Amino acid sequence: MKKARVLLADSHKLMLEASRYLLEPTFEIVGTVNDTISLLEAAETLKPDVAVVDLSMPVSNGVNAVRQLKNRNAELKVIVLSVHDEPEVVNEVLAIGVLGFVLKRSAALDLIPAIWKVLQGRTYVSPAGR
Repeated sequence: MKKARVLLADSHKLMLEASRYLLEPTFEIVGTVNDTISLLEAAETLKPDVAVVDLSMPVSNGVNAVRQLKNRNAELKVIVLSVHDEPEVVNEVLAIGVLGFVLKRSAALDLIPAIWKVLQGRTYVSPAGR
């Protein structure tokens, strides 16, 4: 069975490494990037099934990055990874087409189930972010 292709985008190298370590046994990590420009380029060239995107990335904020990703490829499944758990933030990203919202503090528990859900076209929000 073919593994789902995942692109990781986070401004923190340690978070990228931890996410890769967590996900590699289950998914194919097609790339890791740490800024918005690299994210947009990688999403276009690597054709991931899912992009896991930090909301606090340099060059452009994560909401703008996600909006640009969705504008360029509406079919791309996007999961936002964030330290912010305010309902306004969750609602804003869901309104632009993000299917997953995972809090960084619970990523070890929530990220894999979130990816499986969004691959099915379903929404996932970390229980602590509801």
